[in-house]
Amino acid sequence: MLRTMFRTLDQPGLWAITLSAAGILLVTMGARQSLGLFVSPLNTSTGLGIASISLAMAVGQLTWGAVQPFAGAAADRFGPGRVLVAGLLLLALGSAITPFMGSTWGLVASLGLFSAIGSGAGSFSVLIGASSQRLPLEARGAASGVINAGGSLGQFVFAPILQMLIQLLGWMGAMWSLALMTLTALPLVGVLAKPAEHSSRHAASDAGLWQNVRLAMGDRSYQLLNLGFFTCGFHIAFLVTHLPGEVDLCGLPSTVASWSLAIIGLFNIFGSLYAGSCVARYRSKYVLFCMYSSRALLVALYLVAPKTDLTFYLFAAGLGFTWLATVPPTAAIVGKLFGVRYLGTLVGLSLLAHQIGGFLGAYLGGIALARFGDYAWMWYADMALATAAALVNLPIREARLPKPAASRLPA
Repeated sequence: MLRTMFRTLDQPGLWAITLSAAGILLVTMGARQSLGLFVSPLNTSTGLGIASISLAMAVGQLTWGAVQPFAGAAADRFGPGRVLVAGLLLLALGSAITPFMGSTWGLVASLGLFSAIGSGAGSFSVLIGASSQRLPLEARGAASGVINAGGSLGQFVFAPILQMLIQLLGWMGAMWSLALMTLTALPLVGVLAKPAEHSSRHAASDAGLWQNVRLAMGDRSYQLLNLGFFTCGFHIAFLVTHLPGEVDLCGLPSTVASWSLAIIGLFNIFGSLYAGSCVARYRSKYVLFCMYSSRALLVALYLVAPKTDLTFYLFAAGLGFTWLATVPPTAAIVGKLFGVRYLGTLVGLSLLAHQIGGFLGAYLGGIALARFGDYAWMWYADMALATAAALVNLPIREARLPKPAASRLPA
């Protein structure tokens, strides 16, 4: 299945576009998804309290989502090059100034605004939209899986490196190192800044950006898709922010948390590639149904399992397979419904729904810990929402895939 998927990219220039987008996402998502490692050191250093730090992280989750449609729209209108450069510079700036922030609102500004706006401008809506406009139709599913895997590889690489840097340099030195690491993605922007060759092809409508936005917002299938994606954001933000705290509550060392986050990233590499191949073979709404259902089952199994290192690593591996692998089928449904001309904008709006859930997952996790002393109620809410997300995807209007499509690929 994966061999067939990769054949669609065996044309001059397609791998360069795909890998450049994947490399940028590696950096922006690696930085963003590893911030939970800084929560405990920040709390010890500043004494602000877990709830206050969680608020800054939660604002970052919401900001990351809020910037997506605007970044996608700017890239659709003016090209992705300047949007990506500005995003990477803002992400580096937010990381660099965080050690100087000693108040809740200072952290909200550095992590909740600067870093989040920067990583959002260099994330899925811009990268998948830009690559889709520069790739032929048959290569887009494979490319979205590879790009998504780049973000997962970033989490796998960044989490243990940042944990090591926190131990060696302290959290401030690790944060400054993160700012420098962010800048390494700048040379990759040039490939995606080249003019698009496929942007007008296969578009459902060229009636204009805001006309297409209004059309999408009134579409029942798009609404259901975003409801499911809301739950995805709740789930991911809760875990990426509070998994280190859960590990600490279980009396396990901090390295278990960093390796769990790394394992999530590692297994999502395979999950993203597999999701990209499934998009070309099955209707994406069924792919999403299976992903969300598996999350509810995994949380239930985690709650009854003994809290050991192995349990966390197995839990992380299971979660990792679908972690951000929901993005390729979600983007595929948006593309099928509305075309790719404004895909960056419409995927960005879906990611906004995702991050409204992310805000609640990050913030309510801190509130739950402060009030009840553990995350039990958050785990129950996560299970219920994952089950609901699986079910709301089933009524989505999505055409059947043409069966002969795979057989027309060159042998």
